[in-house]
Amino acid sequence: MGEVSNKQVFLRNYVSGFPKESDMYLVEGKITLKLPEGSNDVLLKNLYLSCDPYMRTRMNKVDGPEVEGFNAYILDSPLTGYGVAKVIESGDPNYKEGDLVWGFTKWEEYSLVPSTQIVFKIEHNDVPLSYYTGILGMPGMTAYAGFFEIGSPKKGENVFVSAASGAVGQLVGQFAKLTGCYVVGSAGSKEKVDLLKNKLGFDEAFNYKEELDLNAALKRYFPEGIDIYFENVGGKTLDAVLLNLKLHARIPTCGMISQYNLTQHEGVTNLSNLIYKRIRMEGFVVSDYYHLYPKFLEFLLPHIREGKIVYVEDIAEGLENGPAALVGLFSGRNVGKQVVVVARE
Repeated sequence: MGEVSNKQVFLRNYVSGFPKESDMYLVEGKITLKLPEGSNDVLLKNLYLSCDPYMRTRMNKVDGPEVEGFNAYILDSPLTGYGVAKVIESGDPNYKEGDLVWGFTKWEEYSLVPSTQIVFKIEHNDVPLSYYTGILGMPGMTAYAGFFEIGSPKKGENVFVSAASGAVGQLVGQFAKLTGCYVVGSAGSKEKVDLLKNKLGFDEAFNYKEELDLNAALKRYFPEGIDIYFENVGGKTLDAVLLNLKLHARIPTCGMISQYNLTQHEGVTNLSNLIYKRIRMEGFVVSDYYHLYPKFLEFLLPHIREGKIVYVEDIAEGLENGPAALVGLFSGRNVGKQVVVVARE
């Protein structure tokens, strides 16, 4: 195989405030579909790319947290993120031509990456491949680790999930129901609230944009208080939740999407409740839990196959629609997990 064209999505400039499609641009590059002599890298054909909220922090000029994958993007270079890909050629004996993998890749049709960027080889392909950007990939592991490892749920507990129709939230709610918990989710539209209640099995759901007083809304849905708050948004929601937690409540802290586009983050005023109610609030990064991936698949795959867990995806066709799909995360345009299809095989 010789040189072929390679569509790519580049970052044009660093972002302040909400990202725009014009902050990115499409390039028609070239790539040789042959590994350089003696290379240990892996040549990938990208199939599905994942749009994730943390990618916004990488559009800032300053590097994000000192965690692999959070460093600032390089201008006039391809975006990088999680994706599903097919191995075309490999300099690493662990991977061979035709293998399907998921891990870190670039926003382009073909990528040459170090094999260390592959997180796992895909062994189970009786489920949609796109699931490895979501329910069976990083977001699924995030929901699993945050809820079970940090949330430590017990049957009969009360669970609140913010950004509940998103890639992670929709799974946390279903995991809570499987555990025998009462679960309520918040989302930003009537369509999403209906989805939570009618398709994803949440006991209750509400549109936070319609609630003038979040504290009052939470008291309505949780008259006895909240045992586990799965934190995806931060800001005013977190402040209201802190007033409604029970003794020894847990807050697995996954994300704070309401803050990512603000130049000045909102203050949280009710933190003293952490003391009086002996609350545990713990942030986590999913890569710390990838050692649990085999156990996670063992738990989740049978539930997916039996239809006991459902997963909602929002599919954008074509790399050229990637920037709009990514930007849409921050206005809540997506319903479910946002995926960009580069190629289907």
